[in-house]
Amino acid sequence: MRTIEKSAVIDAVKKTLIEANYALDETLVSFLRRAKEKETNDLSRSILEDILANESYAREGHAPLCQDTGVVVAFAEVGYGLALDFDLYEAINDGVRKAYDEGYLRKSVVKHPFQRENTRDNTPAIVHTKLVPGDKLTLKLATKGAGSENMSKVVMLTPADGIEGVKKLVLDTIFSAGGKPCPPIIVGIGLGGNFEKSAILAKEAILRNLEDESPDPDIRALERELLHEINRLGIGPMGVGGDTTCLAVKINTYPMHIASLPVAINIQCHSARHLEVVL
Repeated sequence: MRTIEKSAVIDAVKKTLIEANYALDETLVSFLRRAKEKETNDLSRSILEDILANESYAREGHAPLCQDTGVVVAFAEVGYGLALDFDLYEAINDGVRKAYDEGYLRKSVVKHPFQRENTRDNTPAIVHTKLVPGDKLTLKLATKGAGSENMSKVVMLTPADGIEGVKKLVLDTIFSAGGKPCPPIIVGIGLGGNFEKSAILAKEAILRNLEDESPDPDIRALERELLHEINRLGIGPMGVGGDTTCLAVKINTYPMHIASLPVAINIQCHSARHLEVVL
């Protein structure tokens, strides 16, 4: 069986998190540029110009894109043929610790819901693990800020609510959020599973490539319709109004109980910081 060193995981996590916090994915940058070109509201266009300028300054100056450098979320896909003789979760957290120290990133994690004492190293990360074919370790790493995360929601609809109930819930959630999640946003939606599975589906959805679409024709049509309807809300960049409230809607689904229709809506701000590394 193939093996990898713990130090390789630590180093990969450290480098990937620093890079993710300093520069946006080129596809996302292209989406923002297109939004600026299409925007008809002068103030909104200037905000999109500022967002793009900020990205350029951060990339060239090796500085964080945003003061909120987030909580680290890691999706670890472990190949069946990979033998690990160390604690993977410990290695990921060691990498987080080094990234937030050496990269001068804000430490935002607190130990307790009420005492609020800072852990001082941005650990622990939130890690989801999946066993997959092969002998590689794939780490999908995201640094998720609180502004957009706080506007997210999980609701247990019933099958009778159907697709119209899902649409209403999504549009009501985005409208109520307004400018708080720092639009233009990316919306990840999880449909199915159960309470906790729907939330994981939604989180995974915001990590999808912005240019992809669901292979399911009904879900693909819903992604397109919701993107159109969200942008008709007129919230606009940073909530000042305009044409561009949302850059993309991504929907992931999973089988569910006959009596349930779980819906999770995970909102991502325009500073969508996530990268993938394969070891």
